[in-house]
Amino acid sequence: MERTLSSDLFQNNTATAQTSAPLRLLANLMLWQRRIASRHQLARLDARLLADAGISEAQRCEELSKPFWR
Repeated sequence: MERTLSSDLFQNNTATAQTSAPLRLLANLMLWQRRIASRHQLARLDARLLADAGISEAQRCEELSKPFWR
């Protein structure tokens, strides 16, 4: 029985691409959720805690103005 290498590689790559697409989507959703949560925490920090973290008010405003996907 003869098998061609190229057809086996194509089938494996197709299967990998199909399974990795949902994983990439899940990874992106989890990243976006972490960004949203961390920006909510950043918004709640008072001036003393910002100074302790070495974050200026301008840096905080810049970070909070970003959309969750960036």
